[in-house]
Amino acid sequence: MTTNDSRKSALSGSDPQEISDRLGIKPFQGRQIFRWIHKKRVFDFTQMTDLALDLRTRLAAEFRVCDAEPTVTQRSSRSRGTRKVLLRLADGETVESVLIREKDRATLCLSTQVGCAVKCSFCATGLHGYKRNLNPSEIVDQALYLMSEEDFGDRTPNIVFMGMGEPFRNYDATLKAVRLLMEAEGIGIGARKITVSTAGEVDGIKRFTRENWQVRLSVSLHAANDELRSELVPLNRKYPLKDLMAAVHAYGAETGRQLTFEWALLNGVNDREQDARELVRLIRGTKASVNLIPYNPVSGLGYQSPSRERCIAFRDALIDRSVACTLRKERGQDIDAACGQLRRRTEIVSG
Repeated sequence: MTTNDSRKSALSGSDPQEISDRLGIKPFQGRQIFRWIHKKRVFDFTQMTDLALDLRTRLAAEFRVCDAEPTVTQRSSRSRGTRKVLLRLADGETVESVLIREKDRATLCLSTQVGCAVKCSFCATGLHGYKRNLNPSEIVDQALYLMSEEDFGDRTPNIVFMGMGEPFRNYDATLKAVRLLMEAEGIGIGARKITVSTAGEVDGIKRFTRENWQVRLSVSLHAANDELRSELVPLNRKYPLKDLMAAVHAYGAETGRQLTFEWALLNGVNDREQDARELVRLIRGTKASVNLIPYNPVSGLGYQSPSRERCIAFRDALIDRSVACTLRKERGQDIDAACGQLRRRTEIVSG
C-alpha cells in the first residue's frame, strides 16, 4: 500500500448498493465490483476484466480495494493448516488474524480493534494498550486475505470474532463486517457459521439480542464469582456477574438461541473442583454450552496451563453435572496464534 494509496478510500467495506451509490454507477456494476473483491478476492482494479476500461481506470485513480495489507505470514509446524497473518493498516498500525484448519473445517479468527482496552490479565492483546477501533474494511480485509491463499471449493469457513479487541466496543463496524461477510454476492457465509465473542459488554449483549439473525454469541467468562472474575477480566467491575447473567438469560429468552461460555483453564486459578461447581451453579437455567480452553502461555503474565489430566477432570466435572462442554485442542501455539496470544506488533518485518 503506497503513501498515495493511503489517502484513497477503500471499497472492501461497502456493500454492492453502497458501491453503486458512491461511484454513481448502475447497481449491476456495483455488484460486479463487490463480487471481484469479496467472491474472487482480486485486489487490483485493473484485473477486474469484465468492467469497462474507463471504470477500471477511474477506480484505480480514486479508490483502493482494501484498507489492510498483509506483511508477515507465519505457519504452524505443529498444527497443520494453522496460519497467522500480520496486516498493516493505512495509518501504519497493525493487527493479527488467524486461519485454523482441522480436516475439512476452516475457521477464521478476526480482530475488531488495534489492541484492547479490556486488558484481561492472562491475554497478550492488551499488553501494548488500545489504539483505536477498526473500520468495516479493515475487519473484512482480514478474512479476504486469509481466504485468498486457500482453496475452499464450494465450502465457506467459520468466522469467530475472537481476535484482538472487544467486538462490542466497536459494535457498528463489527456488525457491518458481519453483514458484508454474509452478503450473497460475496462470500455468502451462513449466519450460524459466525460467532461474535464478548468479554461481557452487557450493553452490547442487549443490542445483539435485538438483531434479527442467527449469528452466534459467545461470552468469555473464565470465573464464576465476582472477586476472581474482576481479577481476570477487569470489565467485570463495570458489569458484575449479576448484570452479565441477567443479560445472558434475556438473550436466551428473547432469541431462543444457544450461546457459548468461554473458559480459559488457568493452572491453580480456575481449574479446581470448586470452580467447576461454581460454574455449574452460575449458568444453571441458561441455554448454553461451555468451551474449555487450556491456557496458552504468554511471556511475562505468570499464568500456566494445567496438565492434560486437570483439564480432563474439569471437563468431566461439568459433564457429570449435565453441562454440555468441549475441551479445545491447542492450535498455533508455536507461532503465538492460539487463543489469547494475539498482540499488536510494533515492528513490521518484511520478506
